[in-house]
Amino acid sequence: MRYSIDIKRQKSAQQPTWMVGLVLHIVTGVIATAAHYLAMWGFLQTGMSSLAATSSGFVFGAITRFLLSYFHVFSPTTAVPHAVWRFILALMFQMLCNTALVALFLHILPLWYAQVATTIVLTVVNYMIYRTWVFK
Repeated sequence: MRYSIDIKRQKSAQQPTWMVGLVLHIVTGVIATAAHYLAMWGFLQTGMSSLAATSSGFVFGAITRFLLSYFHVFSPTTAVPHAVWRFILALMFQMLCNTALVALFLHILPLWYAQVATTIVLTVVNYMIYRTWVFK
């Protein structure tokens, strides 16, 4: 009994507070978004359509996000393979949301403004999914 209480205490001491975690999530998000946008720009240069370019760029940002989140933001209690599967499921949902929101915003905004607006909308939602399910 004492041993389990000590483990819980130690785990909570290692886990960043909600606010610190959100700030770290935002910082790693900036890095992941830069990877997404850079890849998106490169794909657009090849003549790829806007929606295909943003979806492809999303993959580059996702890889960056997982590595930074797993090793620097959250204190996962699961091994990498387990977290990867949850992350992939969350990404599938996020990619659909990203593409749908960009498509929606394209009716009223130019492409890059639509992408930035989408990124802002998804930031808090992504953090909550990662903290409560993916890296739990």
